Amino acid sequence: MSYLDDLFGLKGKIAVVTGGGRGIGQVVAEGLAKAGAEIAIISRTGADETVKNIEAAGGRAYSLRADVTKENEVDTAFADVLKRSGAVDIVFNNAGICIHKSTLEASIAEWREVIDINLTGEYIVARAAGKIMIERGIKGSIINMASMSGTIVNVPQWQASYNASKAALIHLTRSLAVEWSPYGIRVNSLSPGYIATPMSVDTPQELKDAWMPLIPNHRMGKPEELIGAVIYLASAESGYTNGSDLIVDGAYHCQ
Repeated sequence: MSYLDDLFGLKGKIAVVTGGGRGIGQVVAEGLAKAGAEIAIISRTGADETVKNIEAAGGRAYSLRADVTKENEVDTAFADVLKRSGAVDIVFNNAGICIHKSTLEASIAEWREVIDINLTGEYIVARAAGKIMIERGIKGSIINMASMSGTIVNVPQWQASYNASKAALIHLTRSLAVEWSPYGIRVNSLSPGYIATPMSVDTPQELKDAWMPLIPNHRMGKPEELIGAVIYLASAESGYTNGSDLIVDGAYHCQ
């Protein structure tokens, strides 16, 4: 075993990834598996491709269907994880959506949909995981998927519901970190900038053209560039990192 494996290896750990069927969730799930974790993917539509990729690389993974906004479905999925794997050590709380509409154009139903998935859904998942960790004495790590949009206001697109959901999620992360710290549970958030995923790649070209001059690195990030951050937050090496928001955005928020 190498020095880096000693520091950041996740062998023997059980990692739950929500929204792991595509995009960042898929890439991070595969990265956690390469670090040695067994992966349980919770997805509304399934994650067969991710599971196949992990197994083809010699890892262990399985997929469970659940809607993160439905508490009973999430509880059932976590119960299945315990039956199959016996523990929940790591959670990458990743499921989310974004609607690009101005405040006056967006409906209240659209506002509620974004808040329900991005904030309430992550709360439900974190709550289910935290309950298991506390009851079983697991000193686990929960990583909530926030966004630089929780710190800055994106332009030129308008997305007040998304920005509000991510800002609230960052403070939820801090709140849970303080509340669960006595149990040895760490809760942190990851805040990517513009990452080349289906959510952003399918965005109209005129928006992407407007983003590039605003990014000091002058490019969108790659999903693979988030793996190291998640592995750090998931590993024992980040044992004193709790309640933090790790921003990975090519310095966008610094302006």
